[in-house]
Amino acid sequence: MKGQNFMENSPIFKPLLTTTHTPINAHFSKNASDFVVREIPLYEFSGSGEHLVIQIQKKGLSTSEALSALASATGAKIRDFGYAGLKDKEGMTTQYISLPAKFESFIERFSNENIKILNATRHNNKLRIGHLKANHFFIRLKKVLPSEAKKLENVIELIKNRGFANYFGYQRFGRFGDNYQNAKELLIAMASGDKKILKKYNPKLRDFLISAYQSELFNRYLSKRVEISRFCDSFSAKELAEIYKFDNDTIKDLKNQKQFFRLIRGEVMGHYPFGKLFLCEDLESEVDKFNQRDRTSCGLLVGTRAYEATGVALSLEQEIMAEGFGFAKFANGSRRFNWVWADEMKYNYNEEEAQFSLSFTLQKGSYATVVLREILGREIFDI
Repeated sequence: MKGQNFMENSPIFKPLLTTTHTPINAHFSKNASDFVVREIPLYEFSGSGEHLVIQIQKKGLSTSEALSALASATGAKIRDFGYAGLKDKEGMTTQYISLPAKFESFIERFSNENIKILNATRHNNKLRIGHLKANHFFIRLKKVLPSEAKKLENVIELIKNRGFANYFGYQRFGRFGDNYQNAKELLIAMASGDKKILKKYNPKLRDFLISAYQSELFNRYLSKRVEISRFCDSFSAKELAEIYKFDNDTIKDLKNQKQFFRLIRGEVMGHYPFGKLFLCEDLESEVDKFNQRDRTSCGLLVGTRAYEATGVALSLEQEIMAEGFGFAKFANGSRRFNWVWADEMKYNYNEEEAQFSLSFTLQKGSYATVVLREILGREIFDI
């Protein structure tokens, strides 16, 4: 397939935007007043049990740093704590942390200028990764002129109705964008049994880098799917056949779909917002249910035991992720939604202050910075 190569000379692969408007001028800073994240728990806490669940509000600290501060103050070990998700250092974040209830008296006396305990309740189990329903975000943009505010409103309405590509955010790839290259070095060493190289990476770091590697390949594949979708709107069936060398039936299937993100027969789908995986066989029916937000396309996190696609969809994965398939035995494979929707999307423009605020809720694992990148039509820290 000869699709256009959108990769840049940057250590971080910049996936293709789904929006095509001219970049919007607005200032964004990930500080505690302009970027606020609130975790929404998966279930109600029981009010009784051997674990204490605290809701903390933190600023300028990562989840790991907050846990270290709590451990120092209570005497609990890091492994005693449970949490549903890791939160960024930047901005103001609210999340739930669990620890054995025997440390409750220390929590009552806890004081830290960057961590505030909002409430505490008992529960009968330790919090685990993934025990959250969603995250709610508030973002404030500054130095926004009225003309730019109008553009923001238009693109937010578009994303609100259409959804967006569920890329992994830049945070996944390291401060210098070198996680992918380090992961590649690690995987080559694992494949060749190079003990000298392997000594550089402890088990925890290995898992982290392999996850970043899977994320990079996922983004590359999803970027290709976005490219195909954009090209379907811009080119004739004959031109698409020249670009991608798909068979006539696949080209016809792609051109017949009216929604932006095109589905491919034989790809892996998932019930949305959660549920079982299955293959896209009755394309017309799946497109209809996709447009109702009842199910969505699922991309591959390359590794063993991942649900397999078939036909053209499998060939496309194998082409884009060829390198990853060679290392698949060293990672646990899975699937991640390619296309998702933001809920409760609201916005407000204060012309006097030249400030534009927006808020929305995302499924766990989705990135607010990815949504903001689509809205601004550019890399978010370019200006």
